[in-house]
Amino acid sequence: MRAYEDVIRETATEHAPWFVVPADHKWFTRMVVAAVVVEALEELDLHFPKVTTKQRAELGAARRMLEKEK
Repeated sequence: MRAYEDVIRETATEHAPWFVVPADHKWFTRMVVAAVVVEALEELDLHFPKVTTKQRAELGAARRMLEKEK
């Protein structure tokens, strides 16, 4: 157990953390993993990109070209 703790402590970083998740009950394990994933996604603070009028026209042209391939 000591070696396990040492490995986790020495290899976890701010950008690549380790999470010790109890696995005694599947439902609880899944809940903990889901909470970690949701928290990580929220911290990314993602936003849709801003699209200019020119880019929108280019996307429309590409879409029409792809639709013709059907």
